[in-house]
Amino acid sequence: MVTEALTGVVERPGRSVLTLLGTVLGVGAFVSVLGLTSTATGQIGSSFSLLEDTTVTVDDTGAALHDSLAGQGSGVDFPADTDARLGRLNGVVDAGVWWNVPLRHPVVSARPDVTAAATADSDRAGLRVLAASPGTLRAIQPTLSTGTLFNEFHQRRKERVCILGATAARLLGITRVDNQPAVFIDGTAYTVLGIIATTQRLPQSLLSVLIPSSSALNSYGPPTDDPAQALIRTRTGAAQLIARQAPLALLPAHPGLLHAVPPPDPHALRDQVDTDLSGLFLVLAAICLIVGAVGIANTTLVSVLERRGEIGLRRALGARRRHITAQFLTESTALGALGGLTGTVVGVAVVLGTALARHWTAVLQPYTVLPAPLMGTVVGFLAGLYPALRAARVEPLEALRH
Repeated sequence: MVTEALTGVVERPGRSVLTLLGTVLGVGAFVSVLGLTSTATGQIGSSFSLLEDTTVTVDDTGAALHDSLAGQGSGVDFPADTDARLGRLNGVVDAGVWWNVPLRHPVVSARPDVTAAATADSDRAGLRVLAASPGTLRAIQPTLSTGTLFNEFHQRRKERVCILGATAARLLGITRVDNQPAVFIDGTAYTVLGIIATTQRLPQSLLSVLIPSSSALNSYGPPTDDPAQALIRTRTGAAQLIARQAPLALLPAHPGLLHAVPPPDPHALRDQVDTDLSGLFLVLAAICLIVGAVGIANTTLVSVLERRGEIGLRRALGARRRHITAQFLTESTALGALGGLTGTVVGVAVVLGTALARHWTAVLQPYTVLPAPLMGTVVGFLAGLYPALRAARVEPLEALRH
């Protein structure tokens, strides 16, 4: 019976191949979608752990109570020794405070004449001026193209020094710092110590002039429109704990004035991405499988109509209805199984090829790959059920007459 069924499949290779396509696409989509989803979420989890899972921000929610509750004379709710207080927490690598310097329309130029700078360099007037503590500069993990960062010495002495982001330096025409260039903010000179090429955090710093927070408070006062914010870089796995401890460490008497924002749970993020992507693409895979089932059913039904004479002859020679049913069911099941195997190979190849092209680590779950050929077999069996039963109902005499 199996030999006769396989012979029926091989006799029409072109039709058999076209019939396989639907099942191949369906099973291949099933394997590749789940494989790519697992691989992509694995990469999301890896990237998340490296950056987002080690970043905590603390927002100043008590901006209206600066003068009465700060207690440090700094004009902000963050104490003057914020860097040191946060640095003492177990799990903190670097931390500091930053804010937008309260200048409505600052004129930033490489020339001392404010009037001439505002007229000739109007495209540079939009550069931002950020106040940052030394801990903030370390927490953003900058890569310097030249020079060095300002440190606790400049912070303590309220030195008029600055760091330029790469874009700000390009707009100002400053490419080197060995000749001690100066940047003029509303006519006040700040010596450029270094230029940041790239940064892991606080990307707006690339379009900004960064000055010590002590110098900013001394020259321009506390932040007004945009409250100050603390940026904390933690060790992997410590972010949630640091987010709970930071407000109390900074303001033991009024921790409610500060709001710590921990990173989202990486497991929840991976699960959400996995669910969203799998749900969407599995619907497409199911549609492909349905198309494949319809193709197998249609081909098997056409084969029944074309082979009525063969069916009648077999019945006349003693074949029973169950034999005819088994023959056509075997043909459709064989087509489904072959399509399932081919689709599995295609799906695995797609996952591996994508992972290699993107330099990812391919993730293929056994529960995804192993049942895939069986899925094609089941689809072929169900698709051939009706045509096989119809073939079994063919009367020998009527079949031979036609």
